[in-house]
Amino acid sequence: MDIALIGGHGKVALLATPLLVEAGHTVHSVIRNPDHTAEVEATGAQAVLTDIETLDGPGWDELLRGKDAVVWTAGAGGGAPQRTRAVDQDAAIASMDAAQRVGADRYLMISYFGASLDHGVPESEPFHAYAEAKAQADEHLRGTQLAWTILQPSGLTLEEPTGRIALAAAEAGTVSRGNVARTIAAALERPGTAGKTLPYNDGEQEIGEAFGAVG
Repeated sequence: MDIALIGGHGKVALLATPLLVEAGHTVHSVIRNPDHTAEVEATGAQAVLTDIETLDGPGWDELLRGKDAVVWTAGAGGGAPQRTRAVDQDAAIASMDAAQRVGADRYLMISYFGASLDHGVPESEPFHAYAEAKAQADEHLRGTQLAWTILQPSGLTLEEPTGRIALAAAEAGTVSRGNVARTIAAALERPGTAGKTLPYNDGEQEIGEAFGAVG
């Protein structure tokens, strides 16, 4: 597949890209800062410089045209609620709409464990803007005609990846960024994960086996 990976300099993206390239995919890694080009391209990706926060519809169409899949790992990283909405909600939704227009039919969203319209985060808490933006983006994705998968990893760590997760755990725990990278690669290889929302922690089941059982 020819993949547009949005948010290519993120920690998870930098771990996922070599796995995707090794699997035979072409990765166009979308980044905003030109200083990150060398690091991104060292993973085997082709760096694409653009600011997703300011892209209009035609710009999104151009970015995604000819791609088979979109992997969304971007995020505003907290901070101002306005920017969080602009990136995690508005830009994400714009990318979904463009993917439908240009035929990039496979769409993989990295969300978070517990993301939901009923997230329950009070408006007074700083996390509210992010929780609301991700919930709106995820819900929009579910309403598209794309072959979508929403991955919902729990609290991210820098532990060494085990290649094993606990899928559909009742409560959030932790998961290594390396394992999240492996779930990206595994989900793209398994059409049965399309149309699924998959929350998970680190656990004991091999990732491919876990995802193979959901189709």
